[in-house]
Amino acid sequence: MKIYLIAGLCLLFCLRLSAQAITEDQAVENQSQRMVFQQWNQNDFYPHKGFLDTNPYYWLVWGLFDPNYHKTDLRPLSLTGPQTQRLALVSTMSGIDKQYKLHSDTVRNTALSQIAENSGLLSDADPLWLLYYSSQFSPLLNYNALSILGRLSPAVSAKLVSEGMYSWYTSALDRLKQRLNGARSADMDRGSRIMAYYRMLNEYHNLASVWATRVAGAQTTLNMAKYRQQLQSSSVPVSNWTPNSDVQIALKVLQNAKY
Repeated sequence: MKIYLIAGLCLLFCLRLSAQAITEDQAVENQSQRMVFQQWNQNDFYPHKGFLDTNPYYWLVWGLFDPNYHKTDLRPLSLTGPQTQRLALVSTMSGIDKQYKLHSDTVRNTALSQIAENSGLLSDADPLWLLYYSSQFSPLLNYNALSILGRLSPAVSAKLVSEGMYSWYTSALDRLKQRLNGARSADMDRGSRIMAYYRMLNEYHNLASVWATRVAGAQTTLNMAKYRQQLQSSSVPVSNWTPNSDVQIALKVLQNAKY
């Protein structure tokens, strides 16, 4: 009995499955395709008007409710559809974003260039420093006692040291060197840095001129002291001199003078 009952249930289930059929409505299919991607064609709307607009189904479906619906292109991907407009807007915004990115990159590169020009860490790589100012300031940056007094005679060096001229000169060089290192390490625009180099180079040349004058003065003082000592000791040979010697010298100077 159970076997017959199970067989009957299986038969009914199979009959139920075979009774189901796929329902295909071409109008619904056309509508779904037209709404998305296919070309808009109002003639694919069903039902049609029929001969002389006498199809009652047409008037029931379209005429009474929305007669213009099947005449309007509602595809999102049409030329004026919302999806096409959104894609066009996205493309436009993407182009604007690229322009903003290009502008920001330009601003970034300009800022990096200005930072590189103003940074004191890169001042030694300046072409003008490498080609000119580094060699001009080399005596100032690398000076020592040997470079200052090495070319002088021991007597002149001793006189400059004893009179305090050497300490004054080295103190002035230290201050100028400190200012120069500050200008090289400080963050400033390139023009201001170059002008600082220019002013300090002039100061260094003036200082070197004063030192050269002091060295020459010390040498002259030592020579005069030597001559005076020789005169006092009567060890200076005196050439033949007569009162007319000075007159002859004066006449010779007047004859050779150029007016």
